[in-house]
Amino acid sequence: MHRPRPGTPRLTVLAPLLGAALTVVPTVSAAAADTAPTPSATASAGPKLPLIPSSFSSDSDTCTKASPTQVSAVPWAQLTLNLAQAGRYAQGSGVLVGVVDTGVSPQAAGLTGRVQASGAAAQDCVGHGTFLAGVIAASAVPGSGFTGVAPRARVIAERGTDERGKASAGQVAQGIEAAVTAGARVVLVSAALPENTPSLRTAVEHAAAKDVLVVAPAAPDTNPRSATGQASAPPPSSYWPASANGVLSVMDVDITGDRPDGVPEPLHADLAAPGDGITGIGPKGSGNYVSGGASVAAAFVAGTAALVRAHLPHLTAAQTAARLEVTASHASVPLLDPVSALNSVLPTAAPAPSPKQDAVHLADAAPRSAAVPRAWAVTGACLLLGVLAIGAMTLARIRASRRAAGGGSVRRVGA
Repeated sequence: MHRPRPGTPRLTVLAPLLGAALTVVPTVSAAAADTAPTPSATASAGPKLPLIPSSFSSDSDTCTKASPTQVSAVPWAQLTLNLAQAGRYAQGSGVLVGVVDTGVSPQAAGLTGRVQASGAAAQDCVGHGTFLAGVIAASAVPGSGFTGVAPRARVIAERGTDERGKASAGQVAQGIEAAVTAGARVVLVSAALPENTPSLRTAVEHAAAKDVLVVAPAAPDTNPRSATGQASAPPPSSYWPASANGVLSVMDVDITGDRPDGVPEPLHADLAAPGDGITGIGPKGSGNYVSGGASVAAAFVAGTAALVRAHLPHLTAAQTAARLEVTASHASVPLLDPVSALNSVLPTAAPAPSPKQDAVHLADAAPRSAAVPRAWAVTGACLLLGVLAIGAMTLARIRASRRAAGGGSVRRVGA
């Protein structure tokens, strides 16, 4: 586990910012409560929004309906990541991002005119792929405070699931290959599969050979069901393609830095990002929805990668991944910081990510503390000073400490 170096200051919380964020975390509407696990209790203060699940049951014949509700306030994740400040450096212009999921609606609010999709990929019954595409690249919609990370990036949609949202390694591999062939510079995969396959391995290797950064969730969004019908968390495990070399793996945390109880735990993750009670868009209408999970956190990272690749186009995919890691806030799993990733001065030859066995190994559960909320409230200026002092040796030291750390699960990332 990576610990802050001796003398590293604990960053103080910005009370007004956190207070504002707590007022705009949405809850799930009653109509959506049965379709997927409900976000945690941190989402208790905001307006009620319909939930977009990762998938529907195979015997369901419903599709996600238009949301009647817009959220005018800026959602907590945008405040936490300081996306308004990040947008002063870059907005993703000229970068094509592949979204391998349930499809993306080309008519979705905030994405019109910037989605390449054909055939099944242009039909999104579940709405999850459209939601992730919105987190990555949606522009502002009148009446809503939500915007994506890279609102001038373009999206290419590829199906990695069937119509109901069930993913397979073969479909995911085909989606990665197609997005790379189409010219994507970043590819988000929503699936966390229990096994690697030759086709999936080949697709990831093809992306790396073409200088494309693949971002994937370090764990599944939903829990398997036990014989009693209750959600049950499996032992920590590796999931694919996130565990493959060259793939940037992401886990989700909420506004306090916690992960919901009972969620699947990865053996390791490269980054953490917001993934609970997240406001976004859906496939129909201009209303807002709520969703969550590691795939949503991965969408924030993919959007930030698009910003970096637009702002610093000379960086390779591996250098982009390394930059996202080394500029992240200090925690047992580094917390994504888009502003620092864009404005930090690093050596021109930033080290590339090392093999997955050197990735962050999650620590045993730790007591609750105020450390993570303070880390989430970090300002870009503080991190810039830290990164300038660290230089090129930081990533090597981080990875050395990770190699020395043991495995296990974690309930809190900022201990």
